[in-house]
Amino acid sequence: MTRSESASAVASPTDLRQGARGRERLRAREGQLAILAAAVAWSTAGLAQRELDASPATQVAGRAIFAALALLVLVVATERRGTFRAFRRMGRTGLAMSVFMAISSGAFLLALNYTTVANVLFMQAAAPMMAALLGWVLLSEPIDGRTWVALVLAGAGVVLMAAGSLDAGTTAVVLPLVVTASFAAVIVIARHRREVSMMPATFASQVLVVAVCLPFVTVGSVHRGDWAILVALGVGQMGIGLAFLTIGARLIPPAQVAIISLLEVVLGAHA
Repeated sequence: MTRSESASAVASPTDLRQGARGRERLRAREGQLAILAAAVAWSTAGLAQRELDASPATQVAGRAIFAALALLVLVVATERRGTFRAFRRMGRTGLAMSVFMAISSGAFLLALNYTTVANVLFMQAAAPMMAALLGWVLLSEPIDGRTWVALVLAGAGVVLMAAGSLDAGTTAVVLPLVVTASFAAVIVIARHRREVSMMPATFASQVLVVAVCLPFVTVGSVHRGDWAILVALGVGQMGIGLAFLTIGARLIPPAQVAIISLLEVVLGAHA
């Protein structure tokens, strides 16, 4: 090989930068598609919950049981022999994510028992604002002009929805806001530890939900048709939704995650 051929075989700095940008765009697209899939899965919650006759705590625990089983299968399938090591790598950050995710998922289904699906979902529009601000403050994630506009509009919508829900009682306002705040925290934590798979943390979150709700479960309130709905909610709506969230939140900034997940509001409100 001549000297000129050797030089041409080595990639130039420009080529390397373009290749890195291309890989970054591909990862961003994968993250956006993952969050899109998560939002579609989550949007089915209101429609399915209306068909349940079980008590609120039993609904939450039942869904969490099947979600935990589905997520455990996913963890074992992806990690295989490294399953136990994956749980150990969670660390304190993973445990914090489990707690916030448990609060968000449990409070969401409880909120549907105290207010309308539309109220719960529209208040979740505050998630972009909270996640973006947390990412900006804690992770120094930049926020562009279009995102700021979306955040302001989301914030204004939440204020209006919260004011319109005051007649339904404090619980109808507080629970959706708890869902939103804890969901924003989950997004930021997943982005912060993007080098570590947080799939084990999603499994742990559902185990925590079951443990908290278990003393309040009344199995007798579960009718025959409820079991199929709880399986569908656990595996499809929660299990698959959380799995895609865990994947997507590692690849794109918190503000993008929260804004794309607002598709859940659009789809769920019209379900």
